[in-house]
Amino acid sequence: MKRVFFLLAGLLIASFTFGQQFEQPKLDGSNFTKVQAHLGADFALQYQALTQSADGTTLTPLGKGLNLPTANMKIYADLAPGVQVHLTTYLSSRHHEETWVKGGYLLMDQLPFLNSDVINKIMEKVTLKVGMMEINYGDQHFRRSDNGNVTRNAFVGNYIMDGFTTAGAIEAMYRNNGWIAMAAVSNGALKPSLVSYNASTQTYTSYNTADQLAYYGKVGFDKQLNENFRLRATVSLYSCAKNNAGSLYYGDRAGSRYYLVMKPETNSPSDVDQTSNHTTGRWGPGFTSKDNSEMFNLFAKWYGLEVFGTIEKAKGTTPGGNDFDYNQYAIEGLYHFGGQEQFYVGTRYNKVKNSDSDDMSVDRVQIAGGWHMTKNIVAKLEYVDQNYNNFALYGNNAEFKGVMFEAGISF
Repeated sequence: MKRVFFLLAGLLIASFTFGQQFEQPKLDGSNFTKVQAHLGADFALQYQALTQSADGTTLTPLGKGLNLPTANMKIYADLAPGVQVHLTTYLSSRHHEETWVKGGYLLMDQLPFLNSDVINKIMEKVTLKVGMMEINYGDQHFRRSDNGNVTRNAFVGNYIMDGFTTAGAIEAMYRNNGWIAMAAVSNGALKPSLVSYNASTQTYTSYNTADQLAYYGKVGFDKQLNENFRLRATVSLYSCAKNNAGSLYYGDRAGSRYYLVMKPETNSPSDVDQTSNHTTGRWGPGFTSKDNSEMFNLFAKWYGLEVFGTIEKAKGTTPGGNDFDYNQYAIEGLYHFGGQEQFYVGTRYNKVKNSDSDDMSVDRVQIAGGWHMTKNIVAKLEYVDQNYNNFALYGNNAEFKGVMFEAGISF
């Protein structure tokens, strides 16, 4: 009942015209004059003040203070009319404190090098993306924090079951008068490998990319119906029959925003290693060998009130051959107000349930408020309360809760 109250309170408290962006708008090739490169960056810093408890186990003690700052570097270049190349590098992250590349891809809204009137006509409504990139499964990934990039997330934490990964992929999207249709194929691998070695058996195993392809797509409608009302609804599908080097639900190599929560004490240095425990606070299939997922998203914005909902189902098998059946539900409401879209308040309720594991579930309430000092600078405060139900590891009652403060800059 308490969670329902918080959810309704957030919706009622929460007039701000927030321009939520999903897929990048089509490029205007007429503006192209020469090859030009552009540099951008993202920076984020959190203050964490969380407490945790579990009846069935002793958890590592948590302090209060600043977490490791995170940062991204973004480079993109206009190569030709309607053609761009994008590269994102994580300068520092929870999982890797050193610099490493997230991915890079070619974005084509025109194909001027083909010099065909027929192709030019088709490309008026088609966008192609090719490369190692954040795959466009569902709409949640447009509203999540991505390491140093936190300005697109009104809250501090991402969703409990985080359908996000990078992979080598080809995406083709058709857009016409608000209607969207996208079909894509990826190599299904976060870290591609053509061969592995088992030291215990002294054997090699080779892999063929063609045997592990993942197929995904999206259909939907997204349109500003009048000056004050925008509506978007999409259905996304993802299917990978065989996987050895990655997963849709274990693809975030940066890490969650709740550092070292719910870690049982094992009297080992790994208990407090934030790099090896970079997904704390999340729950889902993790690594999978087979995965069939579907996600429905609804987004509506009327004046300053914004609502975003998710229904997601993931079924498949783990590398150990066990079946999984996860279901995720989430609803969030935001209210934006102030001149030049400065302030917002809102709430999110998120629940994930595993039907194949004695009805284990995790639910979370987040209440947040934020200040966009400019469109590139944000400061936000969040109260989070996450509960674990029917977890043998944690006992009958287990939770973490408290306050998170985050500041971010993106340009």
